[in-house]
Amino acid sequence: MADFVLLFPGQGSQSKGMLDAFDGIDIVKQTLEEASDALGYDMAALICDDAENKLGQTEFTQPALLTASTAMLRLWREKGGAEPTQVAGHSLGEYSALVAAGVIDFSDAVQLVAFRGRAMTQAVPAGVGSMAAILGLADEVIEELCLNASDESDKVWAANYNCPGQLVVAGHSAAVDRLMVLAKEAGAKRALPLAVSAPSHTPLMQPAADSMAKRLQEVSFNVPACPVWGNASATTEVDVEKIRAALVAQLISPVRWTETVQKLAENGITRGVEMGPGKVLAGLVKRIERDMIVGVTVGPDQIETSINLIAGE
Repeated sequence: MADFVLLFPGQGSQSKGMLDAFDGIDIVKQTLEEASDALGYDMAALICDDAENKLGQTEFTQPALLTASTAMLRLWREKGGAEPTQVAGHSLGEYSALVAAGVIDFSDAVQLVAFRGRAMTQAVPAGVGSMAAILGLADEVIEELCLNASDESDKVWAANYNCPGQLVVAGHSAAVDRLMVLAKEAGAKRALPLAVSAPSHTPLMQPAADSMAKRLQEVSFNVPACPVWGNASATTEVDVEKIRAALVAQLISPVRWTETVQKLAENGITRGVEMGPGKVLAGLVKRIERDMIVGVTVGPDQIETSINLIAGE
């Protein structure tokens, strides 16, 4: 069996009913119950029904996604799926990756990311910040436009380097609005405002980063079973204190996903599995490294298929 990576998605991959295909599977039910016990609310009801429309709120989105990814991972293992050589997660997914590598216990992790969601929401008042996806321009062009769109009071930064031709920017709403206009004038295919208020992965998240730095010291971290890729550095880390620091840096630094996938390929990784709802990361990988094959885990059948993919069958 060749080396492979498990990839864990972040916000935007959640959807009501994202675990419906796993209904009746004990290990998934147990994972939902464990999350509910840790958080004090019914995680199954949130994910399956979302009657109160909370799934789109950051403090609920984050633990729900981590729970879904962990449930799928546990089923993968129960079915005999191989252990990864490396793990990587996109934004919130970095926490799911750390659970997979045995660094953080699942019950601690769901509480951590719920806290993270609240801290991010509180860091910037509603309406002050925003994010937008810019399609069809080179990264360097958008970086220059961010400088041009920023002034003393309002600033915009590159926040997610998702794949060539797709970069997410974030910052003060006025600067993001100016950036979208400049991007269209520069020939962008599209400039799309995103339905999020927290300008993630920018210096505006410093209050959240400060809160997370303190909260992370309260949680036990274990040495990872395999290297974990950090979003802020696009490098692997195995030192526990450096992993803690990376989670703080992640909030105020851009997600270097394109670079991470390129380095995975340089390291000889040709196969991966997106461990979580949706197929967002599989799509991004295909645009970054065309020859890298990424399986998905959106249902039990797809998990079986991906297990066989990694086994070389």
